[in-house]
Amino acid sequence: MTCAPAGPSAPERFPDGFLWGGALAANQYEGAYDVAGKGLSVQDVMPRGVVGPPTEGPTPDNLKLVGTDFYHRYAEDIALLAEMGFTTFRFSIAWSRIFPRGDEERPNEDGLAFYDRVLDELERHGIEPVVTISHYETPLALAREYNGWTDRRLIGFYERYARTLFERYGSRVRYWLTFNEINSVLHEPFMSGGIATPKEELSEQDLYQAIHHELVASAGATRIAHEIDPALKVGCMILAVPFYPLTPDPRDVWAAKQAERANYAFGDVHVRGRYPGYFLRSLASKGVELVVTEEDRRTLAEHTVDFVSFSYYMSSCETATRPRQPGGGNLMGGVVNPTLEVSDWGWAIDPLGLRTILNDYWDRWGKPLFIVENGLGTHDELVTGADGRPTVEDSYRISYLNDHLVQVREAIADGVEVMGFTAWGCIDCVSASTAQMSKRYGFVYVDRHDDGTGSLERYRKQSFSWYRRVIASNGAVLTP
Repeated sequence: MTCAPAGPSAPERFPDGFLWGGALAANQYEGAYDVAGKGLSVQDVMPRGVVGPPTEGPTPDNLKLVGTDFYHRYAEDIALLAEMGFTTFRFSIAWSRIFPRGDEERPNEDGLAFYDRVLDELERHGIEPVVTISHYETPLALAREYNGWTDRRLIGFYERYARTLFERYGSRVRYWLTFNEINSVLHEPFMSGGIATPKEELSEQDLYQAIHHELVASAGATRIAHEIDPALKVGCMILAVPFYPLTPDPRDVWAAKQAERANYAFGDVHVRGRYPGYFLRSLASKGVELVVTEEDRRTLAEHTVDFVSFSYYMSSCETATRPRQPGGGNLMGGVVNPTLEVSDWGWAIDPLGLRTILNDYWDRWGKPLFIVENGLGTHDELVTGADGRPTVEDSYRISYLNDHLVQVREAIADGVEVMGFTAWGCIDCVSASTAQMSKRYGFVYVDRHDDGTGSLERYRKQSFSWYRRVIASNGAVLTP
């Protein structure tokens, strides 16, 4: 593991008002997939995550249908977050809980009322909500009947949904994210974009037109939010992966730059309001001609985001000079970095990469940055602790998060404006990529297993107390 030494000017504590918390997604923890008028989402037919084709309908082996039952246990779970001292909680709203098909004229009141209750509980504990409008949860009807975001009509459906949320919750929620990891549609078009065409058959024309529709919808949501209340803050959300050249050969350096640009383009449009030249050249080389209206151009240009949020789990390498070896597990491609350790699922562990991303994004966009996902997915073993209670002795998770947060502190000392940090999967949830329970991220262990068995009881891990101390000290207890 490679980490930069802490600089002498790095503060011991994080800035006042830094938002400390965790993050979860509706499709991975809510459950209650068919309760109170909720419609099906793409996740309800993905029992194996992204490693298998969708099924025709929900199947008993899909752990996400129950998740960790937050729908019925939200008060208990939010109390655990409050016990850790969370000042913020990032969660998503299930689109198909509000508009079961996605294309209705009127929302489902029972779905809206559920999130009223969640917000009531957060307010009772003084926890600031951060809401993701669409987190890999496209209503299944929009995927099956419209081929997801390839169809321009989804812009209007999404804007109606976003307006409904802003009007209902805008006085209670200040921070909004439009699409989770919007650039992931390049790699997982069904999960990320509701595109039903199998990805091996999906044309680049359709893929990039779908991306354009999402970008316009994101800007449209920003417009609506600011019209309803100019104090609302809307951010984009990007899956961040720094790419390093595998060797100093200039061809590898250029290959790494090209790989990073594929992700930069999404932030460039959100922040700058236009497509960058390198992206347009790339489209031309693929023979892609986007259908872009004058209204699209105005929407993108006039309604840019207030901040940039991102997930960070790994870095990767790129090469144009060496044979490409399969493996490594990194979602965004690239080649294995031989200098880094990897997680149980093959993701490169690179704390310094987080400081790199923070500096790169700040230098490039000059917008406040929000780390809304980071964490270690690994196997945990429930044991009996010294106090006789079940726990997980997860010193490995503490080390991972400590090392990453030290690099956040360093980036802040570099002059980067960082709004906050929400650890991913703060309470164990079903993995998005593999649909397993055994890939655990949380500070709280949930007794549920890959075969669907378990009591769903919650148990505090060793990292629970550690994170509580980190928050209480505003980062002062972190060790370089």
